[in-house]
Amino acid sequence: MQSGIYVSLSSQMALERRLTTIADNMANVNTVGFRSTDVKFDEMLSRTGNDLNAKIAFVSQGNDYLSTKNGELISTGNVLDFAIKGDAWFAIDTPVGQVLTRDGRFTMTDTGELVSTRGYPVLDAGGAPIQLNRAGGPPEVGAGGQIIQDGRQVATLGVFTADVRNGFLRYENSGVTTVDNPQPVVDNPEISILQGYVENSNVNGIGEMTQLIQVNRAFEAISALISSSENTMSEAIKVLGGGN
Repeated sequence: MQSGIYVSLSSQMALERRLTTIADNMANVNTVGFRSTDVKFDEMLSRTGNDLNAKIAFVSQGNDYLSTKNGELISTGNVLDFAIKGDAWFAIDTPVGQVLTRDGRFTMTDTGELVSTRGYPVLDAGGAPIQLNRAGGPPEVGAGGQIIQDGRQVATLGVFTADVRNGFLRYENSGVTTVDNPQPVVDNPEISILQGYVENSNVNGIGEMTQLIQVNRAFEAISALISSSENTMSEAIKVLGGGN
C-alpha cells in the first residue's frame, strides 16, 4: 500500500514538471522565434522486499527537450529582419557568452553594428560581431547568409547548429545556451536564410490548453487516489490495532 502512495507521488511530481513547461510555453505563445519545451518521461523500476521478481514502476521527473518544429514565417519587408528555414540558429554575444536564438529582428547601431532587439551584437560564422556601413546602402542577404552592401560582400550572417539533447538553458525568452558547442553551418541546402521575414513562436496554443486541462484532471485524480489510500491505511491500522 505504501508503494502505491510512492508511485502516485512520483506521478504528481512528473505532472507538476509538465505543468511548468506548459505554463512557459503559453507565456511565450507570441514570442518571436520561441521554440516550445516538451518533457520526456522514463519508467524507473524498483524491487520490493525480498522478492527479486517483484518490481514497482515509478515515473522519472522527466527531461526537457526543445521542439524542432518551425514556427510560421511572417513577411515584414524590413531588410534587417531575418528568419531561418531549417533546424539552425542565429548567434548573439551576451553577458553570459554566446546565445542561440531564432529571433531575427535585428537593427543597426549608429556605428553600423548589427544587434538584436536587446542590443546584443549579432555574430558572423566565425563568432565575431557583424559590422556594416551605416552610411552605405541597404544590405542584401542571400540564402547562405552572405551580406552584400554597395555591391560587395561585407560580412556573413552566422547560422549555427547545436545538439540541444545534451542539455540547454533558456535565456531571455527565445534564446538558449547549450552544453555542446554550436557549429557554424556550411553549405547545407536544408538550411537557408530569408530576408524580410520573422518566425513566430512554434507553440500551438490550443494544443497546450488541451494538455493543461488533461494534466490538471490527472493531478486531481491522483490526489483523490492518494487520499483514498491514506484513509484505507488508517482504517486498517485501527482494525489491526484493535482500535475503535
